Amino acid sequence: MSSKCIRDTVNKVKAKYQESDPYRLAAAMHIIVKKLPLGTDPNCCKGFCMRECRKTCIVINCDLPEIIQQIILIHEIGHALLHQKTLQIKCFHDFELFDGVSQCEYEANCFAADYLLEDEDVLEMLNADMSFFQAAAELKVPPELLDFKFRMMKRSGVQIVDSPITSNSDFLKDIPTSGIIENY
Repeated sequence: MSSKCIRDTVNKVKAKYQESDPYRLAAAMHIIVKKLPLGTDPNCCKGFCMRECRKTCIVINCDLPEIIQQIILIHEIGHALLHQKTLQIKCFHDFELFDGVSQCEYEANCFAADYLLEDEDVLEMLNADMSFFQAAAELKVPPELLDFKFRMMKRSGVQIVDSPITSNSDFLKDIPTSGIIENY
């Protein structure tokens, strides 16, 4: 799936629902969201999305910090929108699909980054002479998600510096699972 297709999907969803909060967006889309304790082990499941009987359900690990739960939720909403046919075959979760080359994970990360971060906000941070990592902290997102936003912006023609990191599709599996995350 092209970056343009992902960005078009983000723009259609934003225009239709006019909702920036992932939980309210899911409710407006009639997606069932369940929060379950799935542990804090580094290899624990962070979340997954499945579709059965024409209903989409997303399960989020409630043991994660709230800001990370929101990122996982919008990532899973990305799966629900971008990978509807695949959802009917199997659910998405980090045990099956978090590998460095997973196209579906890459696309869901691009969706999450483009949905959560406005181009103007990213450019404002960079024009304020903030470093990439300072901008990520100010935007309250992991640097890896900001890297995905940079990719989306570049592919849409925005002139922007190169990201100092290259994130893998599986970066969410390495998100800290316990304690307060000061920079997010």
